[in-house]
Amino acid sequence: MKRYTLFLFLLLSAFACRLSAQKLQSLTTATDKLTNTLLLIERLYVDTVNVEKLAETGIIAILKELDPHSSYATAKEAKAVTENFAGSFEGVGIQFNMVEDTLLVVQTIVKGPSEKAGIVAGDRIVSVDGETIAGVKISREDIMSKLRGKKGTVVKLGVVRRSVKDTLFFNVVRDKIPLHTIYAKHMMTPTIGYIRIESFGENTYNEFMDAVQQLEQQGMQRLILDLQDNGGGVLQAAAQIANEFLVQGDLIVYTEGRSMKRQTYTATRSGRLRDMPVTVLINEFSASASEIVAGALQDQDRGTIVGRRSFGKGLVQRIISFKDGSHIRLTMAHYYTPSGRCIQKPYTKGDIKSYALELDERYKHGELTNADSIHFADSLRYYTLRQHRPVYGGGGIMPDVFVPLDTMRYTSFHRKLAAKNIVLENVLKYIDRNRTKLKKQYPVFDTFRSSFTVPQTLTDDIVRIGKEQNITPKDDEELQRTIPALQRQLKALIARDLWDMNEYYIIDNERNDIVQRALKEMMKQP
Repeated sequence: MKRYTLFLFLLLSAFACRLSAQKLQSLTTATDKLTNTLLLIERLYVDTVNVEKLAETGIIAILKELDPHSSYATAKEAKAVTENFAGSFEGVGIQFNMVEDTLLVVQTIVKGPSEKAGIVAGDRIVSVDGETIAGVKISREDIMSKLRGKKGTVVKLGVVRRSVKDTLFFNVVRDKIPLHTIYAKHMMTPTIGYIRIESFGENTYNEFMDAVQQLEQQGMQRLILDLQDNGGGVLQAAAQIANEFLVQGDLIVYTEGRSMKRQTYTATRSGRLRDMPVTVLINEFSASASEIVAGALQDQDRGTIVGRRSFGKGLVQRIISFKDGSHIRLTMAHYYTPSGRCIQKPYTKGDIKSYALELDERYKHGELTNADSIHFADSLRYYTLRQHRPVYGGGGIMPDVFVPLDTMRYTSFHRKLAAKNIVLENVLKYIDRNRTKLKKQYPVFDTFRSSFTVPQTLTDDIVRIGKEQNITPKDDEELQRTIPALQRQLKALIARDLWDMNEYYIIDNERNDIVQRALKEMMKQP
């Protein structure tokens, strides 16, 4: 409890010089109330209580009354967030999935600790340092915590391998494992490259420039930058990437808040890609840092934005840490695009539920499926900085080329099968049984892409298992509409496990309407 009292005292002291005497007295009184309430409960309450837990509950409740993005994280949660943004963690270096309560190695990180020790894709890890983890209903998070550890420490893994009778044991020396944020980089045509950024971390800019160099060596003259479903991350990484498309001095984004003076981010030099045509892809799940990139390139008339209106997360948080490793993320300012648009969509303080359901409201109002359903007030009109094209504020980035949501792509039956994990579990089992044969039959991805057909037995098994769990199509027509999309998904998942995420997106993007529209628009350009 003392650490929370100390935090409040320090926070109060930090801002005291900016407050009037009346406001300072009010804040001091409020702080005293919070502190004294916890002291009274600790000393006088009838039953024994966990005062630190109460303090956490109180902090969470207070932050909920502010905005949707101010939040509290426990020490464990804070560590996970830090690792995601830091771009690396220390562990054994495997990608895995859980199949029938057993850890199945999907891939080992190239030149990582597990690969060096001799673990291969398809292995089942059944014990960690003598503790059984197979068939005991252990959570994925607990397994990860057992596998991760300080660089240089040794963990003994018990492994069951197909065609090997006895359990194998490997001593794996933990090491630093990179977290990649670029999931795909390839050529879509002889001159059009494609890069998909899944999130923005500390290593994203370097990954991006490596991808650009590789694609330029393959003949890239134009780029499709895919930020669909990108929830954001590190602002500096987004600014660095936007800089590569701009000339020195161009405004990228600025922040401003009640207690924070305006801070601007401008291009520090003329970027390597300043003359390369670029199309940026966004959808309703593109947020924060991805909106900064899209907004900067749109306002500077530097690229075409294709897709649907982005999420609208334009609140800037500062992390304030406690001694136990937990922290709060407190909103301090707003993001603004170069034309002056505020990225943040409207919200009501304390009403997190309505904010969470805002995308559902877009769907109900037809915004996701029909461009004619989108209306902006004249007061929200802004203009791009070079060509003076009208763009609109009000939250999120509205694309230059609208692509409606294909509500028919996945049937209700398909979505239910996926939600129950029936699709993923069965494709993993199929790969596990057939990995050696598939690798031999399809030594390179191009052969797999052109000639592999998902076996009918696999789709039949998925439909049968769905039926056993009371998941059935409403009629034969829905079943027939489900099969093609299901088979495309299965083929992409098989490609992912045999190769990597890049190959998954090569197949998946064949039917991604936003990607295909962007490709069509870019091919129109001279």
